[in-house]
Amino acid sequence: MRPVSIIPVTGLPEVRAGDDLAALILEAGAGIEPGDVAVVAQKVVSKAEGRRFALADITPSAEAERLAGECAKDPRLVELVLRESSEIVRCKPGVLIARHRLGFVVANAAIDQSNVPGADHALLLPVDPDASAQRLAARFSAVAGGPVAVVINDSFGRPFREGTCGVAIGCAGLESLVDLRGGLDREGRVLQASVVAHADEIAAAGSLVMGQAAESVPVAILRGLSLGSQAKPASALVRPREFDLFR
Repeated sequence: MRPVSIIPVTGLPEVRAGDDLAALILEAGAGIEPGDVAVVAQKVVSKAEGRRFALADITPSAEAERLAGECAKDPRLVELVLRESSEIVRCKPGVLIARHRLGFVVANAAIDQSNVPGADHALLLPVDPDASAQRLAARFSAVAGGPVAVVINDSFGRPFREGTCGVAIGCAGLESLVDLRGGLDREGRVLQASVVAHADEIAAAGSLVMGQAAESVPVAILRGLSLGSQAKPASALVRPREFDLFR
């Protein structure tokens, strides 16, 4: 096993809609090398892709008004949740859990207002985080002169666990899932169910130096990992609804 380094990238300006995010990251002195994995915060990807919305421009539907009354949230925010979701999973005072259109089951459809400039603005997930990761990976690989992978991370809560944790919502250039089934453990037993959420582990590792609040570190470089031989997008991490074991 090689040691793995986690390198924070600082000095990025406030990202705005239309910015060339790859160029901003490279100009900040990321020093990306072949074989690196760049972990990029969802927030800066969404900002660059124009996913910031003013709540003043949102007209809540009757359903949004009804749900807002149940969960005690801004009806305009609830309307955005409905637009981004395929299903409302849970609604009670202070809690609104939704199945995002991308398949993630997450609070408020992963819509966030922290570290979003402007009063009463909200930030939505990228339209296609895997495609966003692919575009960044292509730019970084061209500059580095060799393959560079990208993981777009966000902070999600988890069933039956307190607190949030970094997870991969977009991935390019590496195996998001590593299937160990059929291999052997140290005792020679055949592994029956071991499938590792590799991209999620990378996302969480990046979060260690990126932080969750006012750290202003939207990118981390992980160096020393194996990229694997078969790239799989982050969408492969989403469990199909028919295999939902908890409902």
